[in-house]
Amino acid sequence: MTVIHYRDATPADLPEIDALFRESFVATFGHLYSPENLATFLAKFTPEAWGEELAAPGVALRLAEDTQGPIGYCKIGPVTLPVAPGPDPIELRQLYLRERGKGSGAAQALMDWALDTARARGAATLWLSVYIDNHRAKRFYERYGFVDRGRYAFMVGDHADEDRLMSLDL
Repeated sequence: MTVIHYRDATPADLPEIDALFRESFVATFGHLYSPENLATFLAKFTPEAWGEELAAPGVALRLAEDTQGPIGYCKIGPVTLPVAPGPDPIELRQLYLRERGKGSGAAQALMDWALDTARARGAATLWLSVYIDNHRAKRFYERYGFVDRGRYAFMVGDHADEDRLMSLDL
């Protein structure tokens, strides 16, 4: 059994988090896009952009690691999604795992951290978006009680994916 450790990410972790994000995103979604659209999307994730986001007020990033290094991360922060305003919302911005992290319990531990952190901050609602055909992720969120709140166009280059906005009342 692999032991997984969890900790808050630091700026020193951002290169590994960026690599994990790229690996996971391309493995899961890369086949959906032209090389140009994928390159345009990934180009937005620079070391400077990662650093600015981690330093932004209200953003928190939790890292899951095994003996080989990072296997997943979860990022929460102020809502950036186009959702109807409500009292004290927070957004689950990303929850990504490497293949070796799937089925390890890391996703559940990271989600539990996101929920606990959101509640500790006094949030009333946790929002997220998920690709319409990412059935595994949608089932995962539904098990936590997230409810579909409508369509969202997630842009990858000039390609619009249909995502679903989901929320959970905390």
